[in-house]
Amino acid sequence: MRRSAPKTLIASLALAGVLLAACGSDDDTATGGGGTATEASTVKVGVLQSLSGTMSISEVAVKNSELLAIEEINKAGGVLGKQIEPIVRDGKSDWPTFAQELESLITTEKVAVTFGGWTSASRKAMKPVVEGLDGLLFYPVQYEGLEVSPNIFYTGATTNQQIVPGLDYLKEKGLTRIFLVGSDYVFPRTANKEIKAYAAANGMEILGEEYLALGDNNAQGIVQKVLDANPQAVFNTLNGDTNVSFFSELKAKGNTPEKIQTISVSIAEEETAGVGVDNLVGHLVAWNYYQTTDNPRNKEFVAAFQAKYGSDKHTDDPIEAGYNSVYIWKAAVEKAGTFDVAAVTKAAGGLVLDTPEGTLTVHPTNHHVFKTARIGVINSSGLIDEVWNSGKPIQPDPCLDTYPWAAGLATGEARAECDAAK
Repeated sequence: MRRSAPKTLIASLALAGVLLAACGSDDDTATGGGGTATEASTVKVGVLQSLSGTMSISEVAVKNSELLAIEEINKAGGVLGKQIEPIVRDGKSDWPTFAQELESLITTEKVAVTFGGWTSASRKAMKPVVEGLDGLLFYPVQYEGLEVSPNIFYTGATTNQQIVPGLDYLKEKGLTRIFLVGSDYVFPRTANKEIKAYAAANGMEILGEEYLALGDNNAQGIVQKVLDANPQAVFNTLNGDTNVSFFSELKAKGNTPEKIQTISVSIAEEETAGVGVDNLVGHLVAWNYYQTTDNPRNKEFVAAFQAKYGSDKHTDDPIEAGYNSVYIWKAAVEKAGTFDVAAVTKAAGGLVLDTPEGTLTVHPTNHHVFKTARIGVINSSGLIDEVWNSGKPIQPDPCLDTYPWAAGLATGEARAECDAAK
């Protein structure tokens, strides 16, 4: 299901990169991304999220958190004495649009960095662009792993920090008869390969595996297949507003969490109202941060987010990871003393920050971050109550190399990328 940029686009991007490199930049502090625009008092950054389409239910709030971080940093004096100028673009829930907008941000706007993306399809579309133009992308959402890019930082969870702990929790609770439901693109299909490998090694039975296209709101058939299979739990990798149809239909057919539990990895506090709180109460989610996460930095973050966007607005895991992304980039720029992509990338490794989810450490080589796994249950207010956590941050293992049951899952490009990052 991997979507690659058309060959003509890749060729034109490569040519553009060569031409831009040859032209150089008047600003000797900015040599990455084809020549970063750093005027005397400002530095441009890209903010690229879906502000329309099926994924806007999730991504608008991530855009808001990234802008909040930029505003806070500017009020505190900016980065290397420069104010951050955000250039906001709409990915439109369309993967080629993400690639095209990222190309424009790097080559036309000459941004120092871009924060954005949600689905793995959007990230896969942007990957050859950001690599071909030697730009820098911070991707803020949990994903299926099996990737390490020299030009991307992954501030959401990889597989062993979310999906594997979710499966461990189901196993611990005796919920071993599982049905897999997901959106039909790269993340759910790859995640389900990993889940099936885990299940085979851990005494779990996979009773079915069904997919709906992103934006497909006809879930009657897939819900009936779930009910007919009578699993103990559904592992849900549906994304976007398809979840509205799935959970409302599941409840309408008489299901409760006591009959068939679900655990979701793409529904967080921002989505609960849109999906319908009544449809979700008592169901499980697996993330690394909740609005209810109890630490002083999180209380400050929630207060600031609600003060800017409304007291009824929720924070959630991707919102927090987007916010963290901006601060990681700031810290790396200040450590490097430049906006140069290569220097900033090198400086980011090993950074330790105090964030709303707790102490966050950037892995020295693989561009992921250490994250505490948290299992939560959705309550009647649409917030999430933590019921389990890993006790400490988990080292990111994007190719699942420390899990014998995952041998052979990372092949080809994924295997080469993970080996290069060791």
